Amino acid sequence: MLLENISIKDFMKVSTIRLHKELGHSFIVHVEKDPFTPWHHHPEYEIVLIINGKGRRLIGDHVARFEKDDLIVIGPYLPHQWICDDDNNVEPGDTHNEAFVIQFIDDFIGTKFFEIPETTGLKRLFVESSRGIEFKGNTKNAIISIMHEMRGQNDSERFFSLLRIFEILNSTTEFTCLATPNSINNFSSKDNIAMQLALQYIYQNFQKRIPIVNLLQLTHKSYSSFYPAFKKTFMMPFKDYLLNVRIGYACKLLAEGSMNISEIAYDSGFENIANFNRQFKRIKKMTPSQYQKHYK
Repeated sequence: MLLENISIKDFMKVSTIRLHKELGHSFIVHVEKDPFTPWHHHPEYEIVLIINGKGRRLIGDHVARFEKDDLIVIGPYLPHQWICDDDNNVEPGDTHNEAFVIQFIDDFIGTKFFEIPETTGLKRLFVESSRGIEFKGNTKNAIISIMHEMRGQNDSERFFSLLRIFEILNSTTEFTCLATPNSINNFSSKDNIAMQLALQYIYQNFQKRIPIVNLLQLTHKSYSSFYPAFKKTFMMPFKDYLLNVRIGYACKLLAEGSMNISEIAYDSGFENIANFNRQFKRIKKMTPSQYQKHYK
């Protein structure tokens, strides 16, 4: 996307988008269909289950592939977006990308619920959710089963199903935090909107060439002011940050093992396989194929 005619108002910083909570309901249950909500945040905790579809998910400064049965918990005000792959084989009107979403605020059961001794593990997990959490193993399977049941339940049944999910979360260790701690401060800072815009643009466009002029226009900065500002905010030069985003995304694809290394290189934003191999080895201290074998 070129930015010749795009202003700050057209390419906004993180939007606050909230789902409607009906009267008489203490939390929100929502089915979302493609196109999913754009880059946004909200004050609620959110549990997201991908029912169908695949693509890229952006959570803070984390980016990875998602597919069916992807299960994530997102804390309040953590920016996120699921970007679905284009599928030209789907007939108009067919639902090929769908997510089941549960949202709740921290005191929806009462101000003391997360303070009692029996919910210590749950409270700790929700603190970690400020970075986004991905679930795996038996925890993931159990929660997915409950969420599928919730789709056909009435309001009271859904409430007690959510408590069953809380029971699982209270004791699980089968999860991975996604965004880096530093990203939380970067996104929450109201004093650095220009760098927030730059980061959003990088994460939405890292798979292709990013002309620096686009970022200059977006942030209203010059060459001489953009690079120092970026380095001060993100603790590394712009080119290094972009390279680390691409390598991090490639690591996810290598771990999944569904694409060959050449495909991964191009899908991660590298223009040739030789440069990909060279940069990957420089950062990870091993080749892509060695990384894949090591992961397995």
